[in-house]
Amino acid sequence: MALSTMAFSVSSNKFSSGTEDDKKQEALVFPKFVVMGHRGFGMNMLQSPDNKMKLIKENSILSFNVASDFPIDFIEFDVQVTRDSCPIIFHDIFMFTQEKGVIIEKRVTEMTLHEFLSYGPQKEVANVKKPMFRKTKDGRIFEWKVEKDDSLCTLKDALLKVKCSVGFNIELKFDDNVVYGEQELRQTLDTILKVVDEHAKNRPIIFSSFHPDVAQLIRKMQRSYPVFFLTNGGCETYKDVRRNSLDEAVKICKEGGLQGIVSEVKAILRTPNAIKQIKDSKLSLISYGQLNNVAEVVYIQYLMGVEGVIVDMVKEISEAITNISVKNEDDDEEDGKKRLIIIGEERKKVTISKDDISFLSKFAPKLFQQ
Repeated sequence: MALSTMAFSVSSNKFSSGTEDDKKQEALVFPKFVVMGHRGFGMNMLQSPDNKMKLIKENSILSFNVASDFPIDFIEFDVQVTRDSCPIIFHDIFMFTQEKGVIIEKRVTEMTLHEFLSYGPQKEVANVKKPMFRKTKDGRIFEWKVEKDDSLCTLKDALLKVKCSVGFNIELKFDDNVVYGEQELRQTLDTILKVVDEHAKNRPIIFSSFHPDVAQLIRKMQRSYPVFFLTNGGCETYKDVRRNSLDEAVKICKEGGLQGIVSEVKAILRTPNAIKQIKDSKLSLISYGQLNNVAEVVYIQYLMGVEGVIVDMVKEISEAITNISVKNEDDDEEDGKKRLIIIGEERKKVTISKDDISFLSKFAPKLFQQ
């Protein structure tokens, strides 16, 4: 049995009609296990000793196109809207730069498009680039240096310049520490939807957000594209209790007619029984997190019923998934069989014992369907 991937297509009315039928949840089924490139070819961890995490500028056209050369189905990226109403692709809420030797921060959504694009490499030789820095969760600040840099970009740029065959998982990015009114959210989402509607053509699109109100609102505003609720499933605690468990994530989806959940992989592995609840609720399940850079973890999720993964190590994981196979082998022990997960050219074998199979079978029925 070898794993393979395939993107899905979505077709429906462009925008919500406002009728009662719009509240109904439409089940989404991925034809095959999907692999998504995190911020393109992978996020930048500037503090990491691993140079792979600093290879290509994240959320750039270069990163998206490099990722699309591998056997993946989607790229995932973050969209915010500038002060002059342009959807741009950038993960962090604040841009850190240096002026007169002092590190300062600027809120991305308070910049104009021109100011935003002035940071990092410039398309015009005459323009002088402004330095970029990044602040880690523990407060450290690093200059944003990568081996292959690229300029910042807009959502329109990505829709026009990235291979049409690769789908987009568009994360709708909002500040966790800001309380947004519905009108403000609606205006921001409408700006994003107009660009997508004009330039997406037949590209597979998914919307996702950690913000419960945003996820439900974007679903109300359009019916063309599936909407997923992002959650870390309790790995961190937020004031908004709707963000603190997979149970709450299911409620958000059912209330808003969403199509699926994107969960931190740790939450799935800690509460595997939640997968059945999610499936029974006719929801799709995708995972994200650094553990997804380990091929064995990705494969175990496949056995558990997870439908796809968002990964940083695009090359390694996409190739491993393509070349994963499973076979039984005779064993000298009483059980007589052992199962080997063979990755790539049999360079790496992971033996699953009788006890392992017994444990996994409780929440991984596909294990015995091969």
